[in-house]
Amino acid sequence: MADPFLYNTGERSHYGCLGHEVQIEYLKAYVCRPSFFTDKAVIVVHDVFGWRFPDIRYIVDLMAGHGYITICPDFFKGTEPWKPTDHWVDFPDWMKNHDPMKVDKEADVVLKYLKEQCGAKKIGIVGFSWGGMAVHHLMLKNPQLTAGVSLYGIVRDSEERYALLNPTFFIFGEKDHTISLDQVFLLEDKLKQYCKVPYKIKVYPGQVHGFAQLKPEDMKPEDKPYIEEARRDMIDWIKMFV
Repeated sequence: MADPFLYNTGERSHYGCLGHEVQIEYLKAYVCRPSFFTDKAVIVVHDVFGWRFPDIRYIVDLMAGHGYITICPDFFKGTEPWKPTDHWVDFPDWMKNHDPMKVDKEADVVLKYLKEQCGAKKIGIVGFSWGGMAVHHLMLKNPQLTAGVSLYGIVRDSEERYALLNPTFFIFGEKDHTISLDQVFLLEDKLKQYCKVPYKIKVYPGQVHGFAQLKPEDMKPEDKPYIEEARRDMIDWIKMFV
């Protein structure tokens, strides 16, 4: 069985961030704002590599460039993220202390900050891999989130995982080693039966786990059209509802 959420990060170029770090109660966070006032915000939930991973900061800056106050909190609360040099055999133990279903308190802290300190009235959320699973969980639990995008991460072990509270878009890679197409088809089938809000599921041809968060200079030419399409789709979904 493939290790969930792990993928080959490959070589990563340096990234000069456009935003800044802040302290929100007990959480550190990376924030980037658009150049004009807005009352719309997006929370970005990082993957196993944490809130300082360059790809995630690039996504935060990208969302801000589309007109949203965008924030990526440290959902690991100061503990060590997974590192590409760590041993996969240790991953299950690491996951026990980094449960993507236990993010409700942190989400509430960030929502409070966005509303009270940033003047946000509508707030969406996007998450990647580990963060995609957290987004799926939060879209079942937290009605304050106007819309969500879960990229290659789903709640797998709950019969209540289909009663989404607000519009949610699920993005998958066709060749994801962690989420089989059978799981995607099951999700689609169950959402048709039980979901009462708008949802969307899309599979991108030939794409592997982690494909949609690559910075432009790290993309392979054959993957670039699908990566850019997934990002456009993600942003369009947020713009439709937030």
